[in-house]
Amino acid sequence: MGSLIAGQEFQHILRLLNTNVDGRVKIMYALTAIKGIGRRFSNIVCKKAEVDMKKRAGECSAEELERLMTIVANPANYKIPTWFLNRQKDYKTGRFTQLTSGAIDSVMRDDLERLKKIRNHRGRFAL
Repeated sequence: MGSLIAGQEFQHILRLLNTNVDGRVKIMYALTAIKGIGRRFSNIVCKKAEVDMKKRAGECSAEELERLMTIVANPANYKIPTWFLNRQKDYKTGRFTQLTSGAIDSVMRDDLERLKKIRNHRGRFAL
């Protein structure tokens, strides 16, 4: 059973992928604060990194957080299936990737501009 008093190494706020993450939340749910990472992707990332999902985010060591971020950045290297990723068959590169944080916004904007340019039905009514 864990201690009720936070230790010296406990971090209340973590900075991961340009996002502030609450350290008091369990690591699986804390990762969902990052845009582009949902509960299922967070679950599989924690399992691949061999991080205990019962741990609070603030209790994780720097090494564990680094492992989590490398898996999020390169999911194909850790045998995460391509159908699990949020950007399948990119229009320009044809690659399957997992987009996070600011990359989602820029790619969405580029996609909508392309659809508007070719006068696609989806592009016409984009906000």
